[in-house]
Amino acid sequence: MKKWYFISPLILQKLIWIPTRLIFVFFGHLEVRGLENLKEIKGNVIFACNHTSELDPILPPASLTFFSPFSPIFYTSREKAFYDNSGWRQLFYGGTFFKVWGSYPVYVGLHDYKKSLINHIQILQDGGNLGIFPEGKTTHDGTIQRPKAAWLIWPTLPALLSYQYSISGVFHFSVKNFLLRRCHFSITYGKSMRFPIDSKIEPSSMISRYMPTRLWKKWGNYEDHRFNE
Repeated sequence: MKKWYFISPLILQKLIWIPTRLIFVFFGHLEVRGLENLKEIKGNVIFACNHTSELDPILPPASLTFFSPFSPIFYTSREKAFYDNSGWRQLFYGGTFFKVWGSYPVYVGLHDYKKSLINHIQILQDGGNLGIFPEGKTTHDGTIQRPKAAWLIWPTLPALLSYQYSISGVFHFSVKNFLLRRCHFSITYGKSMRFPIDSKIEPSSMISRYMPTRLWKKWGNYEDHRFNE
């Protein structure tokens, strides 16, 4: 059963679907590939994506259909204090504003990923769909970065489907080029991966069996691929 906290991100993501879809298609020539990989999927999923810009959380909902069963998509973010020195962003980023849109903080410094990701594990257990950025931050040069170790927690959640998707054309884009319709955005949904049902996976075995960098590249075969082209 969906929980009450699903209501606000569902409503907000639906409200902006039409304007964002039209804007990205018209100005950004948005192209969506691989939607056939999402067909006939029952249950909730984890979407893992490269992190190219601050537009990344907005593009996936706009790329799916209005009545997509994967809506709303919840996301990971930093705690509000992280944005205290980020200029105008500190007025909006983190805290309640992020939560009503479906973005919940990862608690850092706890040395226990299950505690750090307690919000997101609960979302998945409640049947929600989660979007994660394994790199942990936006790319600085347009290439895929080494994923954070926290990504190793997801194979411990049994029977979840996970999809790797990529965003391109957004890295270092300018408002001027966007308004002049010079940008070409694309989202590609790859094949799904079902994590094994194994409740006794230990961190040490996870590192050897699910080396994050190797798995991250294997999913979409994006080795040495640049997303600023």
